[in-house]
Amino acid sequence: MRKALLALLMAGCAGLAMTPATAQDKTVNLKVSLWVPPAHPLVPATIAWAKDIEKASGGTIKLTVFPSQQLGKAFDHYDMARDGIADITYVNPGYQPGRFPIAAAGQLPFVFSDGKKGTLALNEWYHKYAPTEMKDTKLCFAFIHDPGALFGKKKVLVPEDLKGLKVRPAQSTIGEMVKMFGGTNVQASAPEARDAIERGVADEITFPWGSMFLFGIEKAIKYAMDVPLYTTVFTYNMNLKSYDAMSPAQKKIIDDHCTPEWASKVTDPWSEFEFNGRAKMKALPDHEVYTLTPEQLAQWKAAAKPLQESWAADVKKAGGDPVAIEADLQAAIKKFGAGL
Repeated sequence: MRKALLALLMAGCAGLAMTPATAQDKTVNLKVSLWVPPAHPLVPATIAWAKDIEKASGGTIKLTVFPSQQLGKAFDHYDMARDGIADITYVNPGYQPGRFPIAAAGQLPFVFSDGKKGTLALNEWYHKYAPTEMKDTKLCFAFIHDPGALFGKKKVLVPEDLKGLKVRPAQSTIGEMVKMFGGTNVQASAPEARDAIERGVADEITFPWGSMFLFGIEKAIKYAMDVPLYTTVFTYNMNLKSYDAMSPAQKKIIDDHCTPEWASKVTDPWSEFEFNGRAKMKALPDHEVYTLTPEQLAQWKAAAKPLQESWAADVKKAGGDPVAIEADLQAAIKKFGAGL
């Protein structure tokens, strides 16, 4: 009888060890910081992601989502994850030029044609390099929005048309492009962009289509260039101490929610939102959405080539191999059919 009871007890313990999360795990409360407003598609998608983590953990991992820069400015979100001001943050690496040179490969002009496929390619590619470039945080996933365009008060057809204009770039690589073509960069985060144009601080802006309406920027511009000019790389990063303090079972649940599948679940609604913004802009009676001729588009692509060389130099300076890194990215883009 004693042997039988002992066998049952051991089997029960083994069963507990296999449970994803148990009552023995301490409750972990995590703060998730987003700098976009509650109406942004990322917010409800992130809340759904957080609820699924809580459910999978049996309630031992609780996440509270803070949108609208409640915990800190958009520019500071990587350091907020590193320093534990928030446990998980939404990062735009391009807000800090030169700090994340490898990630900037995804921000070169005319690289991606589709937000959903591009996110799968970028996420797979960058997970190989994040442990080096973002080593003081844990990368959950990387993604892009649906390709953005150039909007403004002036109709810009060729690179030379940017000369003398004040442009709010979406990220640092586009900022380089603006300077290269004779424009002046105006630094402003997404929530500050409309004010910059309305006050005349900026003439033009590079932005995703749907978010032009989300931030009310369409009221401050007239022209929209209908071309997949650029994408912006984003990441969800986690504080290492917060992750390391979890039990093995809790860590596994976090890892299971930092997969390509979850990257798609969280970001696909945003890609759809941005894509649909193009038709919405075309429907405005006092706005002009225009396309480029093949010759004009060729001018843009040719003029942007030095940006690739500049990126390669930055990566090499940081100790990376730009040829190998670019080859890896192109392989991922081809695999998912995400290129132009």
